[in-house]
Amino acid sequence: MPMNRAHRKLCSSEGWAQTTKDRILPWALEHVELGADVLEIGPGYGANLRVLVDRVERLTAAEIDADTVRLLRSQWGERATVLHADGAELPLPDGTFDSVVCFTMLHHVPTVAHQDRIFAEAFRVLRPGGVFAGSDSQPGFRFRVLHFRDTMNTLDPATLPARLERAGFTDPVADLHPESGGLRFRARKV
Repeated sequence: MPMNRAHRKLCSSEGWAQTTKDRILPWALEHVELGADVLEIGPGYGANLRVLVDRVERLTAAEIDADTVRLLRSQWGERATVLHADGAELPLPDGTFDSVVCFTMLHHVPTVAHQDRIFAEAFRVLRPGGVFAGSDSQPGFRFRVLHFRDTMNTLDPATLPARLERAGFTDPVADLHPESGGLRFRARKV
């Protein structure tokens, strides 16, 4: 979804990729078994993808922006399957993946209804026993400044578990990082 120039510069930087590798993914995926077949929804410039591709046997990424898809394919196409697709309308069969993940992208989805369709699609493409996990940012002063004239629709940690249950998931959990205030979530498909 649309990002302003400063936001695009940050998300495509090596500094952001290192933050993702060192801080975001370890916390977001703590105690999560990804399995062999993993789908990342909304990889953006690939900061998460570059870590995941070394952790799982088969990685698929679904990205909505065509230019970003071309970039990801040129960098990672030999090691990951990169689809040009909206996470709310995945061109994938039911029950394909052991896990579905998304990181710091759901706040770029313009409406709650669209986010809920992404949750429903994540549920649909998961195998029984699979996990949906990820993280996102929470609003604060710096976050709001970065998102000036940008899409910013943050998740409410109090209502997220119920939304995941409505999508079909069981045992949904959403919690906040004690220092950064970031949100992580996980839920299962039985």
